[in-house]
Amino acid sequence: MTNEAPPRIGDLLRSAATRATPLVGGVADASLGAPTPCAEYDVRALLNHLLGVVVHFQALAAKQPADLAVGTDWLADPGWRDRFEAETEKLVEAWSAPGAEEGSTGAMALPARTVGSMVLLDLTVHAWDLARATGRSFEPDPAVVAGLVEEVERMAPMARKAGVFGEPAELPGDATAFERLLATTGRDPRAWEG
Repeated sequence: MTNEAPPRIGDLLRSAATRATPLVGGVADASLGAPTPCAEYDVRALLNHLLGVVVHFQALAAKQPADLAVGTDWLADPGWRDRFEAETEKLVEAWSAPGAEEGSTGAMALPARTVGSMVLLDLTVHAWDLARATGRSFEPDPAVVAGLVEEVERMAPMARKAGVFGEPAELPGDATAFERLLATTGRDPRAWEG
């Protein structure tokens, strides 16, 4: 019996970024006002949130403070699609650096691996949100989903209390692992249509 180490956050982020970046790059300007499965965000607001997360969680990987306050309009720069790709590459590098997953980080002094899982979750779930909002399909890497399940279950009560997750959606028994992950965050993957 062997105790396999969990996949590294940097490796999982690389896979998630490979799937999220083309979705972001393919968003048409005409879609920016479309609703998303995140009730508080239209496509533009969701992209602003996601770009902010990708930028600020680089600092958290390096155990630096990060300003996670909402307010920056990243999409004001016409090159925001290219910037998302470049910043996502930097995010992967930051979380792949030696020591990034060790110790604690962030204002709440959470375990670094938990913080890395938070950005991995955002990159994965918000890619699905974006795909749904813009009429495209999205399938995450099964290894990313498997790498998130336990961490998301652990953080769900705190995330619900903070209003980050909704109440879990009910799904039929044939739900996939990714559908169950989405349901834990409060999304009903079989009900939302943009």
